[in-house]
Amino acid sequence: MVHCHRYIIHIQLLVRPQSPTYIIFILVASGCTIMSTIAVPSPVPSPAEDAEGIWKALQGWRADKEALVRILTRRTAAQRTAIRRAYSFLYREPLLNCFRHRLSRHCLLASVDFWKAMILWTMDPAERDANLLHGAIRLRGDGGENDHVFVLVEISCASAPDHLVAVRRAYASLFGCSLEEDLASSVSFQEPLKKLLVGLVTSYRYDGDQVDEATAAAEAALLCEAVRRKKQPHGEDVVRVISTRSKAQLAATFGLYRAHHGTELVEDIESRCSSQFAGALKSAVWCLTSPEKHFAEVIRNAVEGLGTYEDVLTRAVVSRAEVDMASVRAEYRARFGVTVASDIADDTSFGYRDVLLALVGIEEGEEVATGLACL
Repeated sequence: MVHCHRYIIHIQLLVRPQSPTYIIFILVASGCTIMSTIAVPSPVPSPAEDAEGIWKALQGWRADKEALVRILTRRTAAQRTAIRRAYSFLYREPLLNCFRHRLSRHCLLASVDFWKAMILWTMDPAERDANLLHGAIRLRGDGGENDHVFVLVEISCASAPDHLVAVRRAYASLFGCSLEEDLASSVSFQEPLKKLLVGLVTSYRYDGDQVDEATAAAEAALLCEAVRRKKQPHGEDVVRVISTRSKAQLAATFGLYRAHHGTELVEDIESRCSSQFAGALKSAVWCLTSPEKHFAEVIRNAVEGLGTYEDVLTRAVVSRAEVDMASVRAEYRARFGVTVASDIADDTSFGYRDVLLALVGIEEGEEVATGLACL
């Protein structure tokens, strides 16, 4: 067990027959267990060794995608950063540029999706989220207008406060303006939705466990008045509560809402309000207090029916793999009666399928067709 800042890190050794030993990280914070599905080999090769392995995999017309997946999906964000630096030093070219060059050469959908996923996964997490936000504000991607709202809500509400600050800093560095300026001046979103989104992305929430019960009771009543009686969830008080209160305070407020009124706030939003604002509010409530519910639904919607929303699926898997994918998997199985891995395997193919399955992880006893022996 290793103590680090406010977290206790349990290091569990997982030994599989005829396979290397892997380290699975389980983070425990504020009484909640947050499980990553990234299995890091032990011992871990040096960044230079990994960079060399990646360079070899990129030689020739057809990249060795299995080697790329085996190396990069088994490394933490800090380790991937070290690999990028080593690659640039050794081969005088940024690794992400190599991936983008490969992406530009391919017209096959499965190859395009593979390189998009590898680029997002290899990026620094703050820069990745800054790029996702920039694309969402400009309505880029395959998920439709509502999905662009989801991107803004997910990153602002399902992130730790310090990560959101890092994302805003990265956004300003990459695009020459602040995130809130760009969003406020965007014509892609209208009021009152824009006001909610600006409030969410500029929030810096208290990250502790302290709760004011009197405030929670008062604000539960306020939310009930706005959603149930007035059917106007876009009021200033609602935006203020959702965009400023800590996650612990909001959990207490939503708990009292359920206790006093007999239903979940999300259920009342869905049954009484049908606007795009209401959809964003529901997603914000889930991302703030139960992000696994939101991401399970996002993944399901991406793979369900005819066709697959690959950009949406990639974003959901990549963004949660190092955070709480184990919780997302459990929620998915409980709600939909199937596993995330089985749905991904059924709806994707080739290298793209393999990188997603490596990040999601295959559950014990599950048999899923994959091209990678390391899974």
